[in-house]
Amino acid sequence: DLETAISKSLNKNRCKSNVTQLLMNRNGIQHRKNSWQDGVSGTNCPIPPGQNYTYHMQAKDQIGSFFYFPSLAFHKAAGGFGAIRINSRPRIPIPFPPPADEFTVLIGDWYNTTHKALQAMLDDGKLLPSPDAILINGKGPGRANFTVEQGKTYRLRVSNVGLRSTLNFMIQDHNVTLVEVEGTHTVQNTYTSLDVHAGQSLSVLFTADRPAGGYHIAVSSRFTNQTLNSTAVLRYAGSTGFSGPPRALNQSDVDFSLNQARSIRTNLTASGPRPNPQGSYHYGSINVSRTIRLANSAGQVGGKPRYGVNGVSYVDADTPLKLADYYNISGVYRMGAIPDAPAASHSGTQNGTGADAALKNATAVMDSDHRSFVEVVFENSEDSLQSWHLDGYSVFVAGMDKGAWSEQSRKGYNLVDAVTRCTVQVYPRGWTAIFIALDNVGMWNVRSEDWVRRYLGQQFYLRVYTPTHSVRDELPVPTNAILCGRAANKSRLPVSQ
Repeated sequence: DLETAISKSLNKNRCKSNVTQLLMNRNGIQHRKNSWQDGVSGTNCPIPPGQNYTYHMQAKDQIGSFFYFPSLAFHKAAGGFGAIRINSRPRIPIPFPPPADEFTVLIGDWYNTTHKALQAMLDDGKLLPSPDAILINGKGPGRANFTVEQGKTYRLRVSNVGLRSTLNFMIQDHNVTLVEVEGTHTVQNTYTSLDVHAGQSLSVLFTADRPAGGYHIAVSSRFTNQTLNSTAVLRYAGSTGFSGPPRALNQSDVDFSLNQARSIRTNLTASGPRPNPQGSYHYGSINVSRTIRLANSAGQVGGKPRYGVNGVSYVDADTPLKLADYYNISGVYRMGAIPDAPAASHSGTQNGTGADAALKNATAVMDSDHRSFVEVVFENSEDSLQSWHLDGYSVFVAGMDKGAWSEQSRKGYNLVDAVTRCTVQVYPRGWTAIFIALDNVGMWNVRSEDWVRRYLGQQFYLRVYTPTHSVRDELPVPTNAILCGRAANKSRLPVSQ
C-alpha cells in the first residue's frame, strides 16, 4: 500500500500580481473511499492564492501510468501537468522483462494565447480556434530528446495531457509493443503507431534495434480540420546523422483507429496490483442492474454556445457538492437532473455548431447505489470525436462502433477480456459501451476531456451513495479540508467505525 502526499504550493509573489485559485486533479487515480482528495470543484474548495494545501491519498490496488493537472476554470491551458507512475510491488511479477530505462512522454495540443484570454473568449460566447501547436514534454518540435543504447529495450509512458485533440504517436522505423493502459496490463500487440485520445495514458516497449542514428518520435493530430505535427528526437548513444521525415497518416481514418481500439484487450494471466490474475474478476457474468445512455450535444443557452449531456449543461455551484452532501445542505445541486437516457432531440444532433439542441443549465447530479453494476452507453451523433473520463473508477470497455447503439449491439460486446481504463473515446457518429462496478463511495466527476466542452457544460457528477457514515465505506472529511460557500462555518460530523 503506497501512501502518497502531494503538496501544491503557490508562489506568493506570483499570486499577488496574478491572483488565482487552484485545484489539482490526478487523472486516473481512484482515491478509494476518498473523493475528498479528487481535486475538482464538485469535491473541494479552491486553494486560495498564496496558500498551501496537501492532498493525502493512497494509491490502493492500482498500478500504471497517469498524470495530474490543474482542474479549475481553464487553467489546464496554462500547463501545470505532470506524470504519475505507480509501480508494481517488488514481489508481484510484471508480464515483461524489466526495461533498461523508462521515459515519460507528455504530449498535448497547445494554444499560444493565455488561459485567461481563452477563458474570456468562451465566456463572451465565442468558440476557440484550432490549437497552435503540439508540445512533447512541454517543448516544441525537435526540442525534446531521448537517448538510448543499441540493443536495449525501453518503456515509454505516454499521456495525452492536451485540451482537446486526439494525437497519434509513433517512433520512426521502430515498432512499439503495448503493455499497459491506465493501470491495466494488456495483451502485448505490436503497432507501428498508436492513437492516444485526450486524457488517455498508456505504456509501450520498444527495442533500439535499428542502425545507430537519430530518429523522429512523431506526434500528429487526428480527426481535426487543421493537422498539427511535432517531433522529439530519439538518439542512439554516440551516433550522428538523422533519418528522413516520418511517414504521414490519414488524419480522418476512423476505421484504422476503431480497429486498433478494439485490439486493445486485458492480459488475463498477468498480475495486477495484487498477485491474482487480472482475469479473475468475471465481469461478463454479472447481472446489470441499470442501463444509462449518455448523449453529448451542442446548443445555446442565453444566446451563447453551451454543451451538455442528455440535454443538461452543467454549471458550478457556490459550494462543493461533496460538502453539501456531507453536511446535508439543500439547494446546492439537483439530484436526478440528468436523465438515464437522452430525449430524441439530444441524441440526434447533427453537428458541433450548437444550432439543433435545446439545452438547460443545471448543477446536475446523477444518483446511484453503492455496489450496483451498471451499463453506460456513450452516444455521439456529432461529427467530432468525443473523449469521456470518470473519476474514481476504472471501467470495462465492452464495445464500440460506428452508427446508433441499440439493444442488439450487446451481441457484439467483449464479455471476456475487455480492457479496463478510466478514459474512453467515442468515434464520430458512434457509440461506446462500458460496465462499471460501483464499489467506490463518493461524488465523482463524469466529464468530457475536450476542455472547451467540459468548461461549457459537458460534465456532471455521479453520486455513489450509501446511507451509512462508516469508515468501512468512506473516509471522513480531511482535517485540513478547506470549507467554503454554504459550508464555510461547518464543523466535522462524527463518523462510526
